[in-house]
Amino acid sequence: MTLPTISTLDGLVELLRSGDADLYVRWSLGPDTDLDGGDAATSRDALTGIELPGVSANSLRVEPWWGPRPLDLWVARRLYDYRHLRDLRGPGVRAWILRGRECSRGPDNEPLVRDVRPVAWVDDAVLAECERLVAEQRSPEWGPLDRRH
Repeated sequence: MTLPTISTLDGLVELLRSGDADLYVRWSLGPDTDLDGGDAATSRDALTGIELPGVSANSLRVEPWWGPRPLDLWVARRLYDYRHLRDLRGPGVRAWILRGRECSRGPDNEPLVRDVRPVAWVDDAVLAECERLVAEQRSPEWGPLDRRH
């Protein structure tokens, strides 16, 4: 499947500003592998191997309590939280954006998404921008959600 690539954090912020509340980010080999010809893909719980009723993804929806704060910081932390999955899951794993419908929650309280429609790849340059922006916040109590540490 050929997808466009979002190459700047501003580009991803603009996608959110379009008003689509059903955007998610997923870290995997991509929609060709995940969807295998359909939109009803599933994920597996890494601890138990149980098949989940949708693909694990993280919502990019901006919550009302965020208020007038910068959208680039919202998006940066959403991508930063799970960037370790690229290394953990092996070569070829990338971040990509999808539209979908949340059908349940996974064992880590992550959204499980059905009716998946791929939107775009996220370029590594965007991830670097996210890392820089998060580092600029200088929070000693905050970091990625990486269980290996």
